[in-house]
Amino acid sequence: MVGAGLLPEPAAAAEAFVTAQNADAVDVVDLDALKVVATIPVPGAPAGIALSPDRSRAYVTAPEGKALVVIDAASRQVVRNVVLGGGPLGVGVNPVSGAVYVADWYAKRLWEVDPKSLAVAAEIPVGTSPSGIAVTPDGRHLLAADRDDDALSLVDAATRQRIAVIPVGTRPFGVTIDAAGQRAYTANVGSNDVSVVDLATRREVGRVKVGERPYAVALAGGRVFVTDQYGGTVSTFDAATLAPGPRLDVGEYPEGIQASPDGRAVYVANWESNTLTVIDAGSLTVTGTVRTADGPRAFGQFLR
Repeated sequence: MVGAGLLPEPAAAAEAFVTAQNADAVDVVDLDALKVVATIPVPGAPAGIALSPDRSRAYVTAPEGKALVVIDAASRQVVRNVVLGGGPLGVGVNPVSGAVYVADWYAKRLWEVDPKSLAVAAEIPVGTSPSGIAVTPDGRHLLAADRDDDALSLVDAATRQRIAVIPVGTRPFGVTIDAAGQRAYTANVGSNDVSVVDLATRREVGRVKVGERPYAVALAGGRVFVTDQYGGTVSTFDAATLAPGPRLDVGEYPEGIQASPDGRAVYVANWESNTLTVIDAGSLTVTGTVRTADGPRAFGQFLR
């Protein structure tokens, strides 16, 4: 029984749903056994992924299929193919309303998909070549990394209007918001650094050099973890002081990265190695590797 005023300890992730772009599939990885336990066919070069708030669904972008693919996580079956057009890439889910936001790489817009009807509810104007999407924990705002504008779009989720444009580094791609909803972090592919953004003041408050071609960001144990595509590494730095930490060797061309809910582990999808790497977030050591289908990207939130 949880005592008054106390919250239960967050559970460790049980599974990873890893988009394997070259294989036209999503691998389901058992994170205790560290093995692939199911492979779900998903045509259209699946890339981005996000989970519904109750973790019952996985939403996967298929850029070549121009669609959002909806997977029932329990049955591991595709239940809907939502044709969008354009170039769907990044995807994020509102943790309060369940609304699904999909970035159109080829247009200055996000699609908002209703989680009940799976119909497009709105198109939201943002900047050029939107890629990563993140939503604040209270569900009130979302961020889109506008790669070719070197900026973030801040969107009011209720009005579906862009309310601020926040300059960051060159070619931002992945974006992550901390659990308090106070800071956002962008992996800037073009300038080999991470921008630290204060969401209250809507401005960049720091920039940290990392490895070559950073792709996405995860947060765990007071540290920031960044995949360096060309380095085959994960860069780390202190979230409070921004002091650089160790750089960890993972697989070739690491892309997607996410921390477990309890903050003890960080999982990295390595596109060219066809592996998922497990990092102990406390000791900063690699503790496991899982073979996956060809071309794992896992761009977004992929832990269940």
